[in-house]
This record gives sequence, C-alpha cells and structure tokens, in this order.
Amino acid sequence: MVEPENIEKRLSNNRRFDTIFAVIGLISTFVGMITLAALLFDLSTDGLGRISFQFFVSFPSRFAAQAGILSAWVGTTLVMIVTALTAIPMGVGAGVYLEEYAPKNWFTGLIEINIANLAGVPSIVYGLMALGLFVYQFKFGQSILSAGLTLALLILPIVIVATRESIRAVPSSMREAAYALGATKWQTTRDHVLPYSMGGILTGVIISLSRAIGETAPLITIGALTFIAFLPDPPIKGEFPFVSFDWLWSPFSVMPIQMFNWVSRPQQEFHLNAAATGLILMVMTLLMNGIAIYFRYRFRKRIKW
Repeated sequence: MVEPENIEKRLSNNRRFDTIFAVIGLISTFVGMITLAALLFDLSTDGLGRISFQFFVSFPSRFAAQAGILSAWVGTTLVMIVTALTAIPMGVGAGVYLEEYAPKNWFTGLIEINIANLAGVPSIVYGLMALGLFVYQFKFGQSILSAGLTLALLILPIVIVATRESIRAVPSSMREAAYALGATKWQTTRDHVLPYSMGGILTGVIISLSRAIGETAPLITIGALTFIAFLPDPPIKGEFPFVSFDWLWSPFSVMPIQMFNWVSRPQQEFHLNAAATGLILMVMTLLMNGIAIYFRYRFRKRIKW
C-alpha cells in the first residue's frame, strides 16, 4: 500500500511538471506570435505605402512607381483553383478510404509509410517530377494546369494525413451505434463520421493551401514567368457555351515569383513593391486560416446541437 506521504509527493511533482509544461507552451506561443507580428510590422513599414487600387490593377513594369501585381494575383488565384479542385477531392477521398475501407495489411502499411515520407519531400523534387510528367510527357506545357497539378501533388500527402487524423478522432462508439441502427458502411461514413471530422479536415485543407500559395521553387522549375504583361483567357465568355477552359493552357506568373523578381533588382523602389506583395500574401494566408477556424467552429457548434 502506498503511503500518503508518497502520494502527496507524487501529486506535487506532477503539478510542478504541469506548470513547467504550461509555461514552456505559453512561451513558445508568444515567440511565434511575436515573430509573426515583427514580420508583419516590417512588411507594413516598407510596403504599406505602395498598396493602392492601382497596384492591384496594373501589370508589372520596368518603372517601379507604375508596376503592379495584376497578372501575379490573377495567376495565383487561377493556379490555386486548379490546386484545390484537384487536391481536396483526391486527398479527402484517399484519407477516407485508407481509414475506413482499406484492409490492414502490408500493402496499405506500405502506402501509409510512403504518404508520410512524401509529406517531407522538398518542393523542388515535385517541380522536377512535374517538369518531366506534366510539361513534357503529358504535353500540358508551361501552363496554369501544370502549375495547379504540381502544387496539388505537393499538398496531397498533407490533406490525406489531416483527413485520416480527423477521422481517427471520431469515437468508434459512434460507428457502432450507426451499425446497430442498420446503417451501411457508406451511410455511417457519410452521415456521421465525415460531419464530425469535417472541422479538422477543413483545417488541414486550408493549412495545405496556405503552403501551396507561397511555393516558388516547383513553379520556377516548370517554367513560370518572372515577367508577364497579359492575363489568361477569361473562364466566362459572352457567347455560347459561355464557359471556356482555354485559361488552363495559358502562361502564368504568381505572387511569390513576382516578389522574387522585384527583390533581385537593385533599385530600392522595387524592394518596396516586393514588401507590399509580401504583405498582401501574408494577409491572404491569414484570411485562409481565419476561414478554416470559422468553419471549424460552425461545424462543431452544429454537431453540439
């Protein structure tokens, strides 16, 4: 039988470790927040004065005062649309299959190991693979389609892992209750497992898209332009069939590459343009994460009711 003195001493040590861990976690959180605040302050100091409506609707120029990010933010938007439409269905579907349907054997274990390893592969490797596969083998060229598919492959392991972890967090008792009421495997997954895990899945998706929006190396590898003074063909047209997919084959540039182009120039005015672009990119990333937090809150609130 454990003596009361030993129990009290053990509880005291546990409380001490809990306090130390809480302090370390709080310090780590503040370090991250202070770093982010310092970065935003630095970008705002340099680039806030350059942000205007004209900056958004102007093409890049060899004159810093007239240069803008029109082609860059349009290219970023179109590339991210292709990335999201490719990576989200494939990643969520693969995660659901591996967690709910796939048999537990050596083959699925090998797939899981490879997915975990792919999540840590440098992005330049995806660029080299996409150059040989999408650009040359499939003849997609140096286009928005190639860029979107490249970034989709880059973030696909992250979406799969996030989906699996969110599904794994759903209690098994919920599945058993659904089976007891006569629900099929798909009905249980669709009506119970996915709604309860959707908050975590959305968080993982937005985090992966936040990584993709800032990638530069794979896009440069497949031939993204550092200077472009025209826009892709519009996806909506005034004549039948009203929808056009010609924009998928258009050359492109994105905001990180535009920043790289401006930073590499010696004039200080172009550096201010790069700071303004970086600030806009940071705000876009924070908005995406804010949207993820909002949807997660809504899903959790709806589940509680």
